[in-house]
Amino acid sequence: MTPDDYFGECRLGIEVFAAVSEILRPRPVEVRTTKSQVAFRTRRGFAYVWMPGRYLSNPGAQVVLSIALDRRLGSERFKEVAHPSTRIWQHHLEIHEVTDIDDEVARWLLEAYERAG
Repeated sequence: MTPDDYFGECRLGIEVFAAVSEILRPRPVEVRTTKSQVAFRTRRGFAYVWMPGRYLSNPGAQVVLSIALDRRLGSERFKEVAHPSTRIWQHHLEIHEVTDIDDEVARWLLEAYERAG
C-alpha cells in the first residue's frame, strides 16, 4: 500500500504527506503505509499522518499529524497529548489546511526525527 492508496480522494491528506516529506528531505526516512496511517520512521516511528474519520463518527478534522517525542510539548495547538509508554509522548495535531504545517511544526518534526534516530 502507498500513501496515495491510503489517502485516496483525500486531497488534504496527500498535501500533508507531501509537506511532511519535504520538511524531512533529504534525511533518510522510511515511509510505512498501513490500513490505519502513513508512518515516518528511522529506528522507530516518529510522525504519523492519519484520517480520524475512519475511526470516529464526528472527527474534528479530516487529517491528523501525530508527532512522537520523549517529552511533552506545551503547545495549545494539540488536540490531545497521550503518554502511551514511559518514554513516548504522542502529540496529536488536527490539520485543517496544509498551511497548518508551519515552521513551528517543522521544528517539532525535526526534533522527533533526531530523537528517533
